[in-house]
Amino acid sequence: MATTLYVGNLPWNTTAEELGQFFSEYGQVESSRIITDRETGRSRGFGFIEVEDMDAARMAEELNGKDFGGRPLTVNEAKPKQM
Repeated sequence: MATTLYVGNLPWNTTAEELGQFFSEYGQVESSRIITDRETGRSRGFGFIEVEDMDAARMAEELNGKDFGGRPLTVNEAKPKQM
């Protein structure tokens, strides 16, 4: 099973592939996505990574505050989407 991690404070030009590749150095990545603005299509500066359950807590701890593209990442377990 997979756990979803929230990744914030991303550089505006980050792609989902770059994000997934960066996280894959620390554990098994299932998928990655960058959230974009509906109207402009530009990045909103955050995204989500799906990782193996056994890697999630360790990855969040190791990567929170880690430099990515000159910015310190904010990484924690994603909260369920509220409707």
